[in-house]
Amino acid sequence: MTDEPPAAYPATPGDTLVFENDRVRVWSMSLPPHGMFDYHQHVHDHVILWPDAGRAEAQELGDPEWSISQTAEAGFVAFKTVGNSGPLVPHRIRNLEDRSVTHYIIELISEPSPSAGPLPTVTNDRGSQVDARLS
Repeated sequence: MTDEPPAAYPATPGDTLVFENDRVRVWSMSLPPHGMFDYHQHVHDHVILWPDAGRAEAQELGDPEWSISQTAEAGFVAFKTVGNSGPLVPHRIRNLEDRSVTHYIIELISEPSPSAGPLPTVTNDRGSQVDARLS
């Protein structure tokens, strides 16, 4: 796999569509040990759920480093407001564990976001998400 991102960035934030109705879309993202899910972008406000513990890093398009680190305890939940100003910057994610990890992305698709633009991620404090560029 090359480090160059593809020309278009899919709005599929997971590898398997688990459920969809007129209000939500639920994706799973399963990563093998040290595996990566390539560049994609989020267009809807969404909830991320890690049922089991895991560690991952993310790299945003244009950033030469994997600047975003996430450490999840079992039951880690994060809410991300994308807002109405357009999709989030494309990013990719890689598993730092020696075992497979799966997390779920629940997109809120039934109505536009009430926010004009993206807001900081809010979590339930069962883990952390750190952007080294903000330190």
